[in-house]
Amino acid sequence: MTSSLPETVRQRIEAEVGAVASVTPVGGGDVSRAARVETAAGPVFAKWGEGAAGRTYAAEAEGLAALADAAGPDLTVPAPLAVRESDGDGPGVLVLPWIERGRPTSADWRRFGAALAALHRAPAPGDGYGWDADNWIGSKPQRNGWRASWPAFFGERRLRAQAETVRQRGAWDAAWDGPLDRMIERLGELLPETPPRSLLHGDLWAGNALPTADGRLAAPSPVAFAIIDPAVSVGHREADLAMTELFGGFSDAFYDGYRQAWPLDGPAGYADRREVYNLFHLIDHLTHGPGYRAPVERTLRRFG
Repeated sequence: MTSSLPETVRQRIEAEVGAVASVTPVGGGDVSRAARVETAAGPVFAKWGEGAAGRTYAAEAEGLAALADAAGPDLTVPAPLAVRESDGDGPGVLVLPWIERGRPTSADWRRFGAALAALHRAPAPGDGYGWDADNWIGSKPQRNGWRASWPAFFGERRLRAQAETVRQRGAWDAAWDGPLDRMIERLGELLPETPPRSLLHGDLWAGNALPTADGRLAAPSPVAFAIIDPAVSVGHREADLAMTELFGGFSDAFYDGYRQAWPLDGPAGYADRREVYNLFHLIDHLTHGPGYRAPVERTLRRFG
């Protein structure tokens, strides 16, 4: 059956990949529809959307390409097979290789942690902290540009910019303006001024880190992790690590593997930095429901 695919999506898949044989709907995250599509060339993952969702796919493809350039052999980054942004002629679409899920062991998690550390150690593009162009985190714009100071970038392009975005969507409390301003003024005390520059995934929660069963690694552990749905920029590597802890789902072995490969900078202060970095994601999630108000307020009271 191909009826569940919009005609323009089916046409793009057939033009770029192969004839469509069948379609099975799957979860596509918060902003897209998605399906496993059986084609003449094998199964692929396709997601599509109108409006803001459909305008995110080119930036996502760019982020995947940047991560693939920096990733080592123990980390999988799927290469886009087709990409199109939405316009008046139909929805946007992103097509990726299908990823079969595996069941990771502690050794696989440890290898994933070391692989992320290697990604973070790889030479990062650009100069300073940021990214050449704005991109997206979910369906919201993520503001970028470049700054020489990491606290300046994080304060203005992450915390303040995301607060303005959720304010425009009716989810920001004006009573938080003062604490946010004071917290941003303190970031020079809380965050390193010029940490080692790392390419960041930017949205590294458990749903975007998939254990694969592709058999690429040697037995007895054929599981490699794939990372998807990035919101890339160049910044402090601890911002990625902090996100992995926000919603859970990562094994302790993952953190052991990362820290053995690259110990944290001043580990005694990481707990505070983690809360600062995760405030960005908590602000972002304010539009998902009232349950995020309390943690946003707690963080602003603590640091602002």
